[in-house]
Amino acid sequence: MRRPAAAALCAALLAGCAGAAGERPGVADGRAQDPARVVGDPRRLPPVVDRVPTRDPVVFLTYDDGAERDPRFVGLVRERRLPVSMFLTDSVVGPGYGHFARLRAVGVSIQNHTLDHSALRGLPFAGQRAEICGQQHKLRSRFGISPRLFRPPYGTYDTTTLRAAADCGITAVVLWRASLNAAGELTYTRGEPGLRPGDIVSVPSAETGSLTLTERTERLLRVIGKRGLRVGRLEDHLERRPGRRAGGN
Repeated sequence: MRRPAAAALCAALLAGCAGAAGERPGVADGRAQDPARVVGDPRRLPPVVDRVPTRDPVVFLTYDDGAERDPRFVGLVRERRLPVSMFLTDSVVGPGYGHFARLRAVGVSIQNHTLDHSALRGLPFAGQRAEICGQQHKLRSRFGISPRLFRPPYGTYDTTTLRAAADCGITAVVLWRASLNAAGELTYTRGEPGLRPGDIVSVPSAETGSLTLTERTERLLRVIGKRGLRVGRLEDHLERRPGRRAGGN
């Protein structure tokens, strides 16, 4: 009497494994996704987020690479009490870690952006792990911290990236819905233009001769204020999300 039920259970398990073995839609092309699970790996892979579903009137400011070391920016963060996140690349920061120690002292969150800013998608697991875990070790030795957030260079990744990130202790892979260009203007990766609650904003390093980091941030803060929004701390909102579904609208 129990054989049909057992057979059905086996069939269901086989079907589940077949579905899990393939690439999840969108992972290979670098769009924000729901969390994935690797067959045989009991750990849940980190979600990929470009915005956070929230009712709070907040957006999240994230700064990439570490090439710009505008001393006025430290004062702006301190005076405005801006809970921003810095995703640092070791080869870009070079000897400039002291500047980011000052930023951390005034409340900036330091996160992982790889050792050498290599495009990760398509690289073998060992190479991706070396880039991510290597920067984890660098940041731990510099600041005594183990970042939980990771931004893949150029916003490109694959399932191997998620596996490597999980193995390095990363709990979320952070992309962006809005990006601030060198002229201080916002562009959007998807959806209607205009900041919305929960948007993650990327501020990449700008070319020499453009507006300073402080000037661009001041312009951005004016836009945020006109939308009735404020700057939130990304880690706090990610940690409070039950299940932390990626993307979201």
